[in-house]
Amino acid sequence: MSKLIAIKKYIEDIFKISRFAVLATEGDGQPHASLIGITTVDGYRKLIFATYRNTRKYQNLSHNGKVAVLVESMDINQWGLQESFVLTAFGHVEEMGIEDENFAFIAHLERHPELLSFMQSQDCTLVSIKVDSYQVVRGIDDVEWWSMDELDAPSII
Repeated sequence: MSKLIAIKKYIEDIFKISRFAVLATEGDGQPHASLIGITTVDGYRKLIFATYRNTRKYQNLSHNGKVAVLVESMDINQWGLQESFVLTAFGHVEEMGIEDENFAFIAHLERHPELLSFMQSQDCTLVSIKVDSYQVVRGIDDVEWWSMDELDAPSII
């Protein structure tokens, strides 16, 4: 299996397992972190989440659409020890059209049915993040950066 195929599978597998992530935003020079429920769209090229409009998170996104989204996944190795895998998506907020919002609402609700009343709130909105790159961490000395252009390149086995 080529390295590119392995990295794509690694990213896909983490998003299959992990339903929540930490969103990092910035406002007035101050970093802000929030726990969010995430759903992938278009493979792992876009991430969507729901938020209230009256939050610091939403205000930060409105002023500076650059974000980082950290996803952690745990596994138990053959010796019974817990191993952590971390993936960070770097990207920017994109506006969704009406058709995209309908699709995103259904997709996010399928992944997070417990959020129905939250998502139906008048003040709730869906946010779409277009991913530019990923930092893939599989161990303390195993850290790689992958741009979406690299991940979209044809795989050679």
